Amino acid sequence: MPLRSALLLLLLLPATAGSLAAAAVTVEKTEFQGWSDALRLRSAHAEAIVVPAVTRLMSFRLAGGENVFWTDRALGGQTSSADRKSWVNFGGDKSWPAPEAEWGRYTGSKSWLPPAAFDALPAEARIKGDAVYLVSPVDPHYGIRVTRRIALAETEAKMTIETEYERVSGAPSRIGIWVITQLRDPVAVYVPVPAASRFPDGHFVFGDKPWPQLARRGNWLEITRDPATAHKLGSDADRMLWVGRDAVCLIASPRVAGEYPDRGASAEVYTNPDPKTYVELETLGPLAELGPGGRIRQTNTYTLWPRRETDPRAEAARHFGTGK
Repeated sequence: MPLRSALLLLLLLPATAGSLAAAAVTVEKTEFQGWSDALRLRSAHAEAIVVPAVTRLMSFRLAGGENVFWTDRALGGQTSSADRKSWVNFGGDKSWPAPEAEWGRYTGSKSWLPPAAFDALPAEARIKGDAVYLVSPVDPHYGIRVTRRIALAETEAKMTIETEYERVSGAPSRIGIWVITQLRDPVAVYVPVPAASRFPDGHFVFGDKPWPQLARRGNWLEITRDPATAHKLGSDADRMLWVGRDAVCLIASPRVAGEYPDRGASAEVYTNPDPKTYVELETLGPLAELGPGGRIRQTNTYTLWPRRETDPRAEAARHFGTGK
């Protein structure tokens, strides 16, 4: 090999090795807001933090950026239990069984409380390669075990969560996967209106309260948080866009054939009033007859970008087309 070519190769090798190392995803133990058992997934582009003690993903951010998820810092380091009397809202990303209206039929409770193993009991964390698995106990009422696989992409700020429900015991019944992500108070949230939406205006609203912060803009919906009143809408979209001050987060989950709960919704947006300033972007899967040994799965992807446009509608137009 000519001397000049050999020198060029030696100069290139360290840079190439460094770039490969930077692209790798790492998993390590960490502390997060008082929880000492947290696990951090990190790439050159993004970071995610899982807290098994509260069976939630509690942080997702661009490398060097701020967490886009909402968490209640007043509850840092605390846990819940199966005999809790009220819901403990830690924040972050979690999964509950759908339909919500049937929880009491399983739990026997007349009060609104998510089933314990889905929400209140600690999960077991397992590291496999560069992914983290959260494995719940078997819920005593549903007879279902929840497994969530959380992984970061190496080449972009993208996270994939695969949620699986496995029926371990109990009579067959119709169940759907519901994923709820609480995010910080946005500049705006945008939901595309499918060309052949099953809903007359591309969505429906839960309840009859006026919602002045909701507007239809061409082929997408624009939502901001009402500080005074809670609101919620349902849609048959397969993605939703959260636009924050410095970052943008797209949450997507494919809509497939089947019967969906909540009047046929596959995507829902909930806005919480003050003082807890968060919104929820929720995805639902179709209902399935789940008997012992049966499994259902749903995949969500979460992609982050830095804010590029001053106008949040211009950010929406990047993903959903013109919203005139």
